[in-house]
Formats: sequence, C-alpha cells, structure tokens
Amino acid sequence: MTAALRSNATTVLASLAKAEPFRSADEAWFWTMAALTARRDGARVVAGAGRALRPCDPDDVVKCLDRLYRQRRIDLVHARIMRLWGERGMAPDPACLAERNDWRIWSEAMQRLEWPLRIKGIVAGPSLGETAEVVPLPRRWEG
Repeated sequence: MTAALRSNATTVLASLAKAEPFRSADEAWFWTMAALTARRDGARVVAGAGRALRPCDPDDVVKCLDRLYRQRRIDLVHARIMRLWGERGMAPDPACLAERNDWRIWSEAMQRLEWPLRIKGIVAGPSLGETAEVVPLPRRWEG
C-alpha cells in the first residue's frame, strides 16, 4: 500500500525554502514576544501572514528556551528579564546604570539561546554541518 502525499505538502516545502531566518537571537526573541503578546490579546497568529516569511512559529523559539531551562542553562531570572524587555521590544542599555544588571542577564540568555536557534535554522549563521572559525585559546600553564 503506497502512502499518498497531501496536496499542500509541496507548497509547505517550497515556502520553507523562501523563509528568511533571523539575524540574531535578540531579533527572534522580539518577534516571538510580539507574536505571543498579539496572541494573548486575541489575534490569530497565521503562518505566512507577516512581512517576512519566517522558518518557525513563535512556539518553536519558546520550546528552545524551555529546553535550555530544563537543562539548567537558563534560570527563571533569565526568563523574567527576557519577558520584561521582550514586552518592551528593546534590549536593556548597558550604558544606563539602572539597566546594567538586566543587560548582563539579557546578554547571557541571548548567548545561550543563539546556538539552539542556529541549529534549527531559525537564526542565520553556521550550524552543525557548516564550517565555523576556530579560535585558539591561550595556554594556562606550561611546565
């Protein structure tokens, strides 16, 4: 017995090839928070209805964050800062003394979120199959 393909399967695969990945984890997070806020306010989030076709749903970014939390790579403090500044639609400013600690936590969270998003193709850049720059580390002790 042969399995029949759905008629819309080819359109989904063709549209994924045209999807535009985000430039950074920050950009992906702001997009996710805007979509989640709109959903909370009653809007229906529909794939392909935005200005740019994205390679994911907002839930995909949240799943990456959830996985990092379960692996204890991100704490509730990170999630709180990400939600707070994500709702504001801007990153904390390290030059502002009142926002400096939030910026440190924000940067830590974005650095940890970036790699899982790259692997999934949500953020542009080298992933597992591509080459990346190797940085030599200084030796600690020679003797």
